[in-house]
Amino acid sequence: MAMRRNLLVAFGWLIALALLGTACARPAADPPPDELLGLRVPYVIGIPDILRITVWKNPELSVEVPVRSDGKISVPLLDDIQAEGLTPAELKEVISGKLAEYISSPSVTVIVLQANSQTVTVVGGVLRAGTLPLNRQMRVLEVIAAVGGFNTWANRSDIRVLRPTPEGMVSYRFNYSAYVAGKEPESNILVEPGDTIVIPE
Repeated sequence: MAMRRNLLVAFGWLIALALLGTACARPAADPPPDELLGLRVPYVIGIPDILRITVWKNPELSVEVPVRSDGKISVPLLDDIQAEGLTPAELKEVISGKLAEYISSPSVTVIVLQANSQTVTVVGGVLRAGTLPLNRQMRVLEVIAAVGGFNTWANRSDIRVLRPTPEGMVSYRFNYSAYVAGKEPESNILVEPGDTIVIPE
């Protein structure tokens, strides 16, 4: 068990070092506009969220299920249903439509019990590197503070936010030293689920 844990830690550090090298070599993109600031967008179900499916007056059909690695959930009578990529309201309609083949006018409720898919990862020169849940809108500096802040060796002038997009990985630069000096205020961008914040050392 100890050997396996050590191997996992070593593997994690290898990934972190690779990301650090990638971030430093990648040219930075212009900061994106704050189009989502204050905007209430529908929650999109992802892997590995935990959902509660309730069918009124049919407790035997009501379940709490994880969204599996294939993006599906298992529902009594219906077997596997695609959940990833849908909002709770959309999934409710899908389940209701399929259950209508078995029961009359099904009343279905879909609740996200654990929003495990909405996370950001922080690696490098911070006190507690790892994954942080995004329970609200946060900026780069807020995320760094939430993991304990910088460690002694952190390079605060070349922080990168790596964001996967359909066109490939985009790198945004955040210069903490310039930001606290009142420069480059736009670089403290809103983070998005799936972002990786890399702090070189």
